[in-house]
Amino acid sequence: MIPPLLERKPDGGLRVNAHKGQRRILESKKRFVFAISGTQSGKTEIAPIWLYEEMKNCGDGDYLVVSPTYPIQQKKVLPTFLKVYHDMMKLGEYRYSDRIYYVKAHGLDCKIFFSSADNPESLESATAKAAYLDEVGMSGFKLQSWEAVLRRLGIHQGRIFAATTIYNLGWMKHEIYDKWKAGDPNIDVIQFPSILNPAYPKAEFERAKKTMPAWKFNMFYMGEYDIPAGLIYDCFSGEDELESVHLDPNWNRYVFHDFGGVNMAALWIAEQQVKEGKPIFVIYREYLKGGMSIEGHSREFQKLSEGEKIQARIGGGPSEDQYRRDFGNHSWPIQRPPISDVEVGIDRVYGLHRENRIKVLKSCRAYLDEKGSYSRKLDENGDPTEKIQDKESYHLMDCERYGMSYLTQREQSGGGFTVELGDERDMLA
Repeated sequence: MIPPLLERKPDGGLRVNAHKGQRRILESKKRFVFAISGTQSGKTEIAPIWLYEEMKNCGDGDYLVVSPTYPIQQKKVLPTFLKVYHDMMKLGEYRYSDRIYYVKAHGLDCKIFFSSADNPESLESATAKAAYLDEVGMSGFKLQSWEAVLRRLGIHQGRIFAATTIYNLGWMKHEIYDKWKAGDPNIDVIQFPSILNPAYPKAEFERAKKTMPAWKFNMFYMGEYDIPAGLIYDCFSGEDELESVHLDPNWNRYVFHDFGGVNMAALWIAEQQVKEGKPIFVIYREYLKGGMSIEGHSREFQKLSEGEKIQARIGGGPSEDQYRRDFGNHSWPIQRPPISDVEVGIDRVYGLHRENRIKVLKSCRAYLDEKGSYSRKLDENGDPTEKIQDKESYHLMDCERYGMSYLTQREQSGGGFTVELGDERDMLA
């Protein structure tokens, strides 16, 4: 008989029957505690207990529970919290109308806001003392949402417990896992396999190990990073990331663009000439903003680029000439990319990665997040298809594709080629 995680004692109290991985979560004193573990390993079940301990330690106030989407939250996280807080601990009540659990028991007066990471603005209203983040490694849990949670906890320097299976090589790897490996004193990464949960069937674990691709078993059942099938830029590695670099003021600079009302995106690239061989392209600045006019974006671009030798600005799809004209009218002319085909553009970027000719500053965090999660959809057999998963969300990857197609086309043409811009044709040197 396997006892439940939380059970009543004869005296009426509650006993926590935590397995080894769950105990490490509860015992950790670090500010950011990440349980990166196998599926159904018990990471979500321990979350209500962890958050209750934070409420006891931090006292009355606001707290956060954040999932990638509301449907995911409704499926597992909310029922888990209600079972523990409402049914077993009698802490208060949850109001579905405002998605808030009101804790009024055991001397506590707290509100727990149940929020969604796919709407970062929904996280901006609370000043919280601690947060639980569910399935934080999913593609839907964006870097912007992580940053929004940090802002909500800033005044109290609140702690975070995040639990997830590994889905990609996005921001969580760069912002959390790699920094933990490097010795960051604020981060604790706790990894354990599905089988550490005594309720998880050993036969099912062994079946998955024998029948699944190694990368998928490692990520979904062992809680260990691997290269997932479908990752488009699987040749990009940590060796291409730079802590810092001296950018010679004489290096040519380029700005790549992707247009959008919600997310206007841009990348700045410096062209490093080498004594022998082809130049290296260093991505040193990123831009991802919305809620501004084209005139406002143009001013921002000009301010950021002040004193730099901008040779060309490239971006947008074939049908976005109006964007290019509008930016040109505000002193920021942008040229149409020479290649509009998505797959050809991806091939150009991939080839540059294979030649180790693209470097990026680690400060370009949104770029690194997109690079590590930019993937093709998988079919029912787990094989990559031609379709790109959530393609409309990868604005910086589109920037890079537009711009690198320009730079590689220029190399292949010996320094000059013709690009069609609206009704005009400009010779680009």
